[in-house]
Parts: sequence; structure tokens; C-alpha cells
Amino acid sequence: MARYRETKFRVITSVQRRFNPLLARLPGQVVLETTGRTSGLPRRTPVGGRRVGQEFWLVSEYGDKSNYVRNIQSDPRVRVRLKGRWHAGTARLLPEDDPRARLKSLPRFNSAAVRTFGTNLLTVRIDLDER
Repeated sequence: MARYRETKFRVITSVQRRFNPLLARLPGQVVLETTGRTSGLPRRTPVGGRRVGQEFWLVSEYGDKSNYVRNIQSDPRVRVRLKGRWHAGTARLLPEDDPRARLKSLPRFNSAAVRTFGTNLLTVRIDLDER
């Protein structure tokens, strides 16, 4: 089972590396910007999630294996592009939250993909700065 999960992770992340830069350019796509833990450069990742008040919620498919989660662990200050506008915030990893239950409140298409392809789900909450 572990070998299957690792193979699945490698295949999916290889596809994502090719398509994510293209998706991030689409005007309606939600994009998470973190600071690279090694390079210090901005790293942009298309994500699916939902804003609720001054919070943005998402579920990572691969938990602490996701590069953006590892970047958040190094520096929780992030930006999120919602409806074409950038919002600064602070990301919080919530391992105690039930990610499968959380996915039920997030956009359906992305949630279905995360449930299908994910191997180590992790809830992430971003507390958006007041503006």
C-alpha cells in the first residue's frame, strides 16, 4: 500500500508541475503564494478552497509532503488571489481538523479531485489580514 501511495504521489505531482503554472495564470483561478523555504522567492500554486469571512479554507492533498505546506511551515505569511485580487494572510496547518468533513464545505470539483488523488489530507486555514 505504501508503494502504491508513493507511486500515486509521484505521478500526480509530475502532472501538476506541468499544469500548475498554466492554471495559475487563469484570471478566475484561486492562487496561493508562499515564500520558498530555500530560495526565499515567491512560489505560486493554484488551489481550491473557499473564503468564509476573513478566513480562507483549503485541504492539501499530500499534507506535509506538499511543497506549499512545507513553505508554510517555514514562513506562514502568505498571499491568496481571490477573484483577481491579492489578499495577505497567515496560514495555519490544522492536523486536528477532519479534512474529509471540511471538503464537504469546499467547492465540489476540487474537493472530488483532492479526495480521489490525495494520500495524506491536511486542512489549511488562512487568516486574511483586515483591509
